[in-house]
Amino acid sequence: MTTADASPSLDLVAPRGYCAGVDRAIETVERALEELGPPVYVRGEIVHNRHVVDSLSARGAVFVPTELDVPEGATIILSAHGVSPEVHRNCAARDLRVIDATCPLVSKVHAEVRRYARRDATILLVGHVDHDEVIGTRGEAPDRVIVVEDVAQAREVDVPDPDNVALATQTTLSLDDMAEIVGVLRERFPALEIPPKGDICYATQNRQDAVKLAVRGGADLVLVVGSKNSSNSNRMVEVGAAAGAEAHLIENARSIDEAWLEGKRRVALTAGASAPEVLVREVAEMLESRGYGRTGSEEPSAEGVFFQLPREFR
Repeated sequence: MTTADASPSLDLVAPRGYCAGVDRAIETVERALEELGPPVYVRGEIVHNRHVVDSLSARGAVFVPTELDVPEGATIILSAHGVSPEVHRNCAARDLRVIDATCPLVSKVHAEVRRYARRDATILLVGHVDHDEVIGTRGEAPDRVIVVEDVAQAREVDVPDPDNVALATQTTLSLDDMAEIVGVLRERFPALEIPPKGDICYATQNRQDAVKLAVRGGADLVLVVGSKNSSNSNRMVEVGAAAGAEAHLIENARSIDEAWLEGKRRVALTAGASAPEVLVREVAEMLESRGYGRTGSEEPSAEGVFFQLPREFR
């Protein structure tokens, strides 16, 4: 049998799906529902995934746009993306019991921004200006932070003191895109202070690397399970396309356009860091029913990273 005659294959890519920060955030809401009982208020989406939010809503979680929508004296859970100090002040003014589910890796970036701001540095925050994580990080020092979204802005950004400038980044960016932006900033500002450990989270890097490897291994179609507002999921799609495959972001099996499958011999299936494995399984079963032989890793992740729950539930 020639390669052309062989049955098409489905490659389950790993690592995929939940990272440690997402696991922690979701479990925080689940534990709050179990121990405190509904309703439990959550500021924004606990993680950027519609399936997760709908599932928790069905159990009694109430997702609100801001802390100002929570009844005074109630409990509020802050999402994995982090919030600004102003949000904490508003919570205190409303006598809210705060349970902070911010990802520890995002908290690390917040701490860096505060440290830079204490020495009056201008902080160049590489990220998407309207993303929840960037909004929260910028709020640590709004008069010191300048958001840089792309190479064009990196080439044009102006700072008051080129000898006192520091770098921070959104944790869910494309590594390749970030490297290009940072390269421009370093060339323009030789004194740019960069954190000794990068801000891009381990899960973002690992999932992007796995997509690249799958495409190098022959995948001609990459399907990334994730929501449209999930930054890390979108970056995985971009990485797959840049590596040479057709790549699409899908919410679930129903999102697949049958036309994408025409002529595709090897499909790489993965998921963003906030997408549950149950959705991956549904997509895999759908592709199997179309004749794709299932290969790859049945286990979504074995990264060995664990974050403790907030102190209220330890």
